[in-house]
Amino acid sequence: MGLDIFVVFIYIAGMLLLGWLGMRRATSREEFLVAGRNLGPGFYMGTMAATVLGGASTVGTVKLGYVYGISGFWLCAALGCGILVLNLFMAKPLLKLKVFTVTQVLERRYNTLARRTSALVMLMYAVMISVTSVLAIATVMQVLFTLPFWVAVLIGGGVVVLYSAVGGMWSLTLTDIVQFLIKTIGLMFILLPICLYRVGGWEQLAAKLPASYFSFTAIGGDTILTYFVIYFFGILIGQDIWQRVFTARSERVARYAGSIAGVYCILYGLICAAIGMATKVLLPDLEVPANAFASMVKEGLPDGVRGLVIAAALAAMMSTASAALLAASTTLTEDLSGRDGCSLWTNRIVTLLVGLLVLALAMVVTDVISALTLAYNLLVAGMLVPLLGAIFWPRATTPGAISSMVLGCGTAILAMISYGLDSNVPIYLSLAVSVLSFVLVSLVTRKEQRQAASI
Repeated sequence: MGLDIFVVFIYIAGMLLLGWLGMRRATSREEFLVAGRNLGPGFYMGTMAATVLGGASTVGTVKLGYVYGISGFWLCAALGCGILVLNLFMAKPLLKLKVFTVTQVLERRYNTLARRTSALVMLMYAVMISVTSVLAIATVMQVLFTLPFWVAVLIGGGVVVLYSAVGGMWSLTLTDIVQFLIKTIGLMFILLPICLYRVGGWEQLAAKLPASYFSFTAIGGDTILTYFVIYFFGILIGQDIWQRVFTARSERVARYAGSIAGVYCILYGLICAAIGMATKVLLPDLEVPANAFASMVKEGLPDGVRGLVIAAALAAMMSTASAALLAASTTLTEDLSGRDGCSLWTNRIVTLLVGLLVLALAMVVTDVISALTLAYNLLVAGMLVPLLGAIFWPRATTPGAISSMVLGCGTAILAMISYGLDSNVPIYLSLAVSVLSFVLVSLVTRKEQRQAASI
């Protein structure tokens, strides 16, 4: 695999070079965090799509396609629909706020304590999203290059940490554009056609797989609904995604370029699910379905081409890992530092330290989709209700928001421990507790506030 290693090496060197170029452009705090709020439609569309579609979307959807068939695309479909709604309906008011984080919006409606509490929730979410993508990077490199897992984590994840820390959002934007192009070419125009050719075409694929593999509901209605509850709403409130919205030059750029990114995400899900289906025919007896993507690349592609597709997969994973890493460090410096903004070098150092934490956690987490589910369960359980309440319910109070965050997250954690990460129970149970505590505490504290005012 010498030629493949050389191709991947060139790709990694290119990412580091782009990180250096980003560092030269990131000359201020605003340039580092949101690329100067000046991205045009091409950069915005590419970076938005690259951010959303990471390790779980690629490796995870191929796994779902291997196990369930075409219905595995629903994970990416939920993400894509979230991107559509966010850019069509929420981007305009968000851009007018001129803020850096989701939690700064909550502070305007509640108070500083609510911002700090929500920042803790957002920090846990962003760190776990980054861990998920680093884990996917390491899994692919481990299978393909027979590396020890910890070495794969340090090499793959270390590159992401380095270029994110030096150049911030400009490094992410430049690398995202290249990553977007590489993964589009590698997966859609190389891997899928080769897989279908080796199977014998779509007709042979249909003949060799059960009919359920071509049903869009085979994965189960409850799973599809849960994907939308977790991932659709998660996209609407995630710091890593909002931070990309803040980079748009105008509301028009966000609306049109962001909508194209959402449609691309749905198409990407269909492509990855189809790759998983072809892998089921060509490699039907894999002991670990999560290795379907890496195994297909290793066994089914010629030298050189294999390296390009590996680079495409790494591109998908690195873009999401870097976005979540910057989101976590931004939450720390903007919301939890106790200071009104930090220096450019402080942002770089904090990003580096958070990156080292992500690498450490990636060595102890085992499953990509489970880690993604953990991240989004925490985010939706802790943030969705108080954020929607801040926008749509005039009676919402700060104590109600804080109780909703704490009890929602606490319930999600306990339920995931009790029922497991694969269960749909944690998200519904935690949302119920979050809504109930938010409404009841808000009503009680609002009544107490009125009584105190009358006295």
